[in-house]
Amino acid sequence: MTRTVIQTAQAPAPVGPYNQAIAATGKMVFVSGQIALDPVTGELVGNGDVKAETEQVMKNLAAVLAAAGATFEHVVKTTVFLADMGDFTKVNDIYAQSFNEKTAPARACVQAACLPKGVQVEIECIAVIPEA
Repeated sequence: MTRTVIQTAQAPAPVGPYNQAIAATGKMVFVSGQIALDPVTGELVGNGDVKAETEQVMKNLAAVLAAAGATFEHVVKTTVFLADMGDFTKVNDIYAQSFNEKTAPARACVQAACLPKGVQVEIECIAVIPEA
């Protein structure tokens, strides 16, 4: 995959582990929104603790990416949905563990009125992996 970070001083600098834009070539993989479900039991993880939920969400994203032959390094765009924007910093701390700040994907983060199963966080992503 060819990946180029796009940066300009003519737009605001990122305020977290993401970049203004990423240009990439290769095969695109669109990963559906993941919530804090244990893949074995199907039960919610975290008991409402947004950090524990985010850890499980990132594990779930990693598993789907791996099934597609990708890793977090291949992710070019994420969308983070929060039940409460007040949890932004807590979610960001966990999220940042999966992405190198210099090559982190582009990202949007929004507060949603209601997320599936009453979870606190849902994350979806787009990855680009090299064509075989």
